[in-house]
Amino acid sequence: MKDYNVSNETESVIEQKELKQNGYSIFYYTTGDKEKDLVIFLHPAFADHRCFDKQIDYFAKDFRIVTIDMLGHGLSKVEKARDKIDHTIHHINSILKNEGYSKAHFVGVSMGTLIAQYYSLHNPDKVQSMTILGGYDINANNKEISKAQRSENIKWIFKALFSMDSFRRYVSSVSVSNPVEQARFYEMASLFTRKSFIGMSGLGNILKQRDNITRNYPLLILSGDKDIELAKRMSKSWHDSEPTSKFQMIEDAGHCANMDDPDNFNRIVMSFIKQNQ
Repeated sequence: MKDYNVSNETESVIEQKELKQNGYSIFYYTTGDKEKDLVIFLHPAFADHRCFDKQIDYFAKDFRIVTIDMLGHGLSKVEKARDKIDHTIHHINSILKNEGYSKAHFVGVSMGTLIAQYYSLHNPDKVQSMTILGGYDINANNKEISKAQRSENIKWIFKALFSMDSFRRYVSSVSVSNPVEQARFYEMASLFTRKSFIGMSGLGNILKQRDNITRNYPLLILSGDKDIELAKRMSKSWHDSEPTSKFQMIEDAGHCANMDDPDNFNRIVMSFIKQNQ
């Protein structure tokens, strides 16, 4: 089924699917060869599956691809849901079962990196590899990030209370640096409503200091060189604490470097995933 929320910018045939839950639905999208390894892309806050439009055709040649509208984003409206965004890990398990896979490669951007890590805590045997863009270790002492995020949250709430349009334009401007991509991000953010904030409260269950966490999957950490200094520093610090991880800075790209510089992002991530099939 083709829906208005399925991008027309890709050449690949994308199938929209509905995962019915108690009081709401999660929509996800599939393309690529069903016989190949599965790659699950997890989007940043306020966007939706379309932020990976420029990854779909590139990766669908070699992999089965799943993108998701997480709760409160895209077509996955909060409606009567009691679940929060942290419940995404259960949605992912349902998707794996529906698609006939026991494991997947995960590619997360910003909030998507938090969900991917949280999923790996509960399902370590189902993660073949993990790529992190614009993220940080959810298990570490993140007091500095938490403080900065609280300040940013106040800014978001203030803008959203008075004008959702102002809020959407602001988050678009800080998420990507390319003006064309900012317009695309704004289009996605137009589906994020005040009610969507209810689902976001589940992030509090994800961000907790945990000791003695051992990762048994290959980890690639990426950062855009135009991202804020704190984000870049935390990404590099995480890499330094994980001796087996790989790290790369993507030049001339902002927080969502997959949108700002898809060519370099795609090349780097494809190489990493293929090394870990």
